[in-house]
Order: sequence, then structure tokens, then C-alpha cells
Amino acid sequence: MMRPPSLLPAFALALALLGPAPAPAAPALSPALEQRADKLAHGLRCLVCQNQTLAESNAPLAQDMRKLIRGQLAEGRTDAQIMRFFEDRYGDFVRYDPPFKPITWLLWLGPFALLALGFAVLLRTLKRRAGARAPLTADERERAARFLDTGS
Repeated sequence: MMRPPSLLPAFALALALLGPAPAPAAPALSPALEQRADKLAHGLRCLVCQNQTLAESNAPLAQDMRKLIRGQLAEGRTDAQIMRFFEDRYGDFVRYDPPFKPITWLLWLGPFALLALGFAVLLRTLKRRAGARAPLTADERERAARFLDTGS
């Protein structure tokens, strides 16, 4: 007695050709929410690139983070809640403009402190140079007067 042909190999081939299911698309947003999503994406740093915003980066993590932003906006969360979500998850580093708080004071005030220190060193050096000059001797004054009178 002969068995009927199995459909299992054909089914496996069909699944292999279809490939993995596509990732769920980000929800469609109104133009106002799209603008908010874009603003948030410009305010967050890509953690892979680190010198680009989420809006500028094409890294897979940045794409996932943009989808998270869109999903949270669709759920009705505020911009502050979304920023807090990313700060809680990745720290203050994720913000392109870190907040002014004790842990970031050096980041914000460091350049000004270095500028003030450089200015103080410059003033001190100039004062030392001005005080270190000895007055001209009589011979040096006579030479200078002859030089100025003759022009050579």
C-alpha cells in the first residue's frame, strides 16, 4: 500500500520563502504628534553614534528608539514623560542637552572655570613682566637718544 505524499516539505519551503515576519510599524500619528516626535528625536542622543541625534542616525537602535517615541506619543504621554522614560533607562547622557544639576555642574561650568583660570594666569604673567623691567642705565639712555635723534 502506498502512502499519500506528505505536505510537510512543501509547507516548510513556503515558510522559508516567506521569511521572518516584519517588525510592527510605528503607529500613524497626526501632524502635530509627528512634529513632537521629531522634536523629541532631535533632543535625544543616539547611543550608538553618540555624536548624532536620534533624528539624524540610521542605527538600528536609533530606529527602535524613534518607534518607542512614536508609540508613547500615540499612548498620550507628554514630552516630559517620554524624556524621563529615556533618562531613567539610559541616564542623562541620552539627552543632547543635559540638565543643569549637581552631577552635571562640571560639564556646564567647567569651560567657564577654565577660561577664568586662563585669564588669571595671563594677568599674573603680564604683571610680572611689567614689574620685572629694570630702569635704563645712563649709557642706555644716551644710546637711545642718539638713535631717536638720527633715525638710524
